[in-house]
This record gives sequence, structure tokens and C-alpha cells, in this order.
Amino acid sequence: MNRNDQEFIVRKIRTQYTEKTATAVDELKALDAKVKKPANVFAYIFGVVSAIIMGCGMSLVMTDIGAAVNIADPMVPGIVIGVIGMAMAIINYPIYKGVLNSRKRKYADKIIALSEKIMNK
Repeated sequence: MNRNDQEFIVRKIRTQYTEKTATAVDELKALDAKVKKPANVFAYIFGVVSAIIMGCGMSLVMTDIGAAVNIADPMVPGIVIGVIGMAMAIINYPIYKGVLNSRKRKYADKIIALSEKIMNK
């Protein structure tokens, strides 16, 4: 192993043990994540719940689960439950955009000021 390879390995290992200082770009990334994360988490959870509800309605219509839970005619409740789940899935995106836009408005001043500071260096 030559000298340059050894220095590279030493520097690579050394950087793992040195304390990193937060830069303005790191702070900007953190603010951006703070804006987007709640909206994404909500959209994923709400989407999964709506898909499960829609799937329950479909299962009632298409299988014998209705008879197993003592529902005489599972067609009507299955359709109603499926439509509720479908409606939830349809409104998921507008709710996501609303949450995201409200968070953007809340943090816009900080993000723009920080980005101006970074760009004018």
C-alpha cells in the first residue's frame, strides 16, 4: 500500500471521529425537512388507512366474509365502506397539499432569509 492510499484511509477513519460543525446549508436542509415531514407522514398514514378501509369494503362484496360475521346481505355495507375508503383516498392529496402549503407559509421567511445568506456569501 503506497503512502497516498494510507493517508486516504487515515483521513477517512479520522473524519468518522471528529465532531462535525453544522453549516448554514445543514440548517437549511433541516428546515426543509421540518416543513415536509409532517405532511408526508400524514399522507402516508391517511393513505394506508383509506386503502385498508376500501379493501374491507371490497372484501365484504367479493368474498364470504359477510356470512362469517353474520351480515345477511353484505353487498350494500361493502359498497358503502368501499366508497368511504375511496373518498378518503381521493381527498388525501388535497389535504396533503393543504398541510404542506400551510407549513411552507409558516417557515417561508426563515428559509428565504437563510438561503439569501448562503447565496450572498
